[in-house]
Amino acid sequence: MMFSVVSSIQKNDMSVIYGIHPVAEALKARGRAFEYVAVLSERQDSRLNRIVEACRAARVPVRQLPREQLNRLAEGGTHQGVVAVTSEKQYVGLENLLEQQRGQYRFLLVLDGVEDPHNLGAIIRTADATGVDGIILPERRAVGVTGAVTKASAGASEYMPIARVVNISRALEELKEKNIWTVGLDERGPQSYEQTDFAMNCALVLGAEGKGLHEQVRKKCDFLVSIPMLGRVPSLNVSVAAAVVMYEIARQRREKKTRATKSEKAASTAGERE
Repeated sequence: MMFSVVSSIQKNDMSVIYGIHPVAEALKARGRAFEYVAVLSERQDSRLNRIVEACRAARVPVRQLPREQLNRLAEGGTHQGVVAVTSEKQYVGLENLLEQQRGQYRFLLVLDGVEDPHNLGAIIRTADATGVDGIILPERRAVGVTGAVTKASAGASEYMPIARVVNISRALEELKEKNIWTVGLDERGPQSYEQTDFAMNCALVLGAEGKGLHEQVRKKCDFLVSIPMLGRVPSLNVSVAAAVVMYEIARQRREKKTRATKSEKAASTAGERE
């Protein structure tokens, strides 16, 4: 999805992203309209110069501002001397999201009410690294892709397709209609995530911080899996738990693909010998 640079963005549609990596990735992804990029007037180094060069290549206006103004723009966030005023993150419709597929099997993430922007950013960053096709968020009582989320994701949010839906339970029903299995991560889950075969089209469903899955969402899941805990604390932070299971899914699929490739090579070699 491509958007042009604009000279003015409606205030209600305006977003601010900050930090060298998030701004650089947003410029590279070209998924937003940029009003301008502000850089710290007192700072001159190669990393900042690369941002300025990327802006010039994309015809994005650059403003040099003092630290106080950058601090206000970033609303106290760690901006590293770079703040961009842009359009908001462009969400996709659920139907469009369901068309995404990076590997042999579909791999979606459903977040049932994550509220902390740092958790969401960390989850998006890991989702990008583990081959997730897209993320589904609720429209209410959950954080969207804010500047803080973009910063915490190190810019991965600029590439990840994300849909916001009115009702998570209804979205799970739609996934099932598309032959996508829904796997809820719940500390009461009867089966360890390691014992689950993820060689299937699936959506991993995670709950909110401290609350877990809502009961109605929990009932909609085809499977409930848990992470074995050996200490006294019964659960992990949602972003850590998400990372544990996402990497297990990626590991299983990678090993399955490797075994299949080796089998094909062995069969080909045997055929040549005959």
